[in-house]
Amino acid sequence: MTWPAHPSWFARSTLRLALGCALMMAAAPGGCAPGPQPPARPSRSESGPEAPADDRAASKPDQEAPPALDRKPPGPAPEGMVWVPGGTFWMGADDPSMSDARPVHEVTVDGFWMDRTEVTNRQFARFVAATGYVTVAERKPDPKDFPGAPPENLVPGSLVFTPPAGEVSFEDPLIWWRYVPGASWRHPEGPETTIEGKDHYPVVQVCWDDAMAYARWAGKRLPTEAEWECAARGGKVRTRYVWGDTLRPDGTWPANIWQGHFPDRNSAADGFARTAPVASFPPNGYGLFDMAGNVWEWCADWYRPGYEVSPDHNPQGPSSSYDPHEPGVAKRVQRGGSFLCSDQYCTRYLPGARGKGSPDSGASHVGFRCALSPRPEPPDGRRAP
Repeated sequence: MTWPAHPSWFARSTLRLALGCALMMAAAPGGCAPGPQPPARPSRSESGPEAPADDRAASKPDQEAPPALDRKPPGPAPEGMVWVPGGTFWMGADDPSMSDARPVHEVTVDGFWMDRTEVTNRQFARFVAATGYVTVAERKPDPKDFPGAPPENLVPGSLVFTPPAGEVSFEDPLIWWRYVPGASWRHPEGPETTIEGKDHYPVVQVCWDDAMAYARWAGKRLPTEAEWECAARGGKVRTRYVWGDTLRPDGTWPANIWQGHFPDRNSAADGFARTAPVASFPPNGYGLFDMAGNVWEWCADWYRPGYEVSPDHNPQGPSSSYDPHEPGVAKRVQRGGSFLCSDQYCTRYLPGARGKGSPDSGASHVGFRCALSPRPEPPDGRRAP
């Protein structure tokens, strides 16, 4: 299926509309009237035409491995991180249904450190304990975004995947998503749920702003989109999946993605109906876990559909955001897909595929991991202490 309005790509305005529906039900008997729209965020830029499909990359023979710039780690690995040697690789997706991930083009990145796994509940809890940080999902919605809404209904919460009882149309993702008061990183699926006993599960219900706050505290940063894809490919060249070209090598499921009928029946053939503890599946060629499936991961870049074709070294992404589906809402890139990805609905767990989300929007299948640039060598060659 082509690009649907997937909740992980909903802007905060869409979440607000979902919450607004719940808040305005009393004013619209028999259904959810859209009611007044929240104020649109000012567009950061005018839209340019989406980059046309470009198959020039397909004419260049695949290489045995991408040439690496920094094959040797610059020193001991920081705790919980692995060295990604960087190099030149083919970025993007050949899939014609993923026009926003085209054209496939060559990109070069320098080596960097990356978290071996997604940030876990335990790690995020340490950050919160040390700083007193309150995530966006735990904050009370601003009444200005919901004019006329009863104050008692303006409560913190977030979006939770809620499978329907039976087969439904894919046209309205709100059928299987619900704004749940009290949902947060501590209560991923609502106030009755908990992360107790789930120290090693990926933290979810964190928005881009939350991820950035954690990264700053940890002395790290979010990876650029190019770094993320380079890391996800693990040294493989233009394979369909992170692990190769076969969906189920040796008949096993190599990632936490959806099996069964989406969105009502997940057979959990991979062992997990929702998120899985980090490192539950084999690592890729660089020793990174869960670079496909489990939870979406925030990147540093602003989102725009398509890529510039010109060769680039360490691209930082566009200087502004534009999403033709919601032109007034700025968005950041998400990568890697989640446990909800299915070949019936969303195959965006592929290494070149992309997601998007408003920086202040989280959900029950969105997390992150961090990156770290090596310290530059001083002129005399001795590494600074």
